Amino acid sequence: MNLATGIKTKLKISPCTVSGDQVTVSGDTPFEAMINPAGYSHSSAIVYTETKTSGASGQEKKYTRTEPEKLEFKQLVLDGTGVVDGATATVRAQIALLRKVAYTFSGDQHQAPIVQVSWGPLLFNGRLESLRVEYTLFKPSGEPLRAKLDLKFTSFKTNQEIFRAADLQSPDLTHLVEVRAGDTLPLLCQRIYKDSSYYLAVARFNGLRQFRALQPGQVLRFPPLV
Repeated sequence: MNLATGIKTKLKISPCTVSGDQVTVSGDTPFEAMINPAGYSHSSAIVYTETKTSGASGQEKKYTRTEPEKLEFKQLVLDGTGVVDGATATVRAQIALLRKVAYTFSGDQHQAPIVQVSWGPLLFNGRLESLRVEYTLFKPSGEPLRAKLDLKFTSFKTNQEIFRAADLQSPDLTHLVEVRAGDTLPLLCQRIYKDSSYYLAVARFNGLRQFRALQPGQVLRFPPLV
């Protein structure tokens, strides 16, 4: 419940669309929790490499990359007994909706769905990494009446957001590449990132206007992906 307004805010998982640099909540039906979770964890991590120096007692740690943020909910309760006010959907229907919104692979996009998780001040764009369902109460027929969910999400950023976050000048954090005859920006992106689709972001990062006509000897910067 929002203490300022007295209005109860439900945890919501909404399907999203991505266009350029914008992640937008679509008009499709979101998943809403009948019973809000007791809590959640929001974690971040930085990866370092250790460099051993001859004769030194310790090891130098050098920044390698920042891992995507993680959002995790445990024991999120779904109830189909009718005791929750305004709740009419069965447990099976609730899980089916959640799977449709956050789990089912999109054949058009060739990737798992991108969703926005919102609850009060929490706003998190990401993809579902894991889903675990524990059924705890049943009808005599075996129909589930109650279940507990464990959900883990990995943050999602657009290519433009990644490159803005990686606007670094240090040569040990950025690939410096000298263009050779026959090189194209998509080819270089494929070579460095294993994905040619980053060529527009790299062009903007380097301030290129005529990126289709690279000149041999030209030096380009390819920042690391966060």
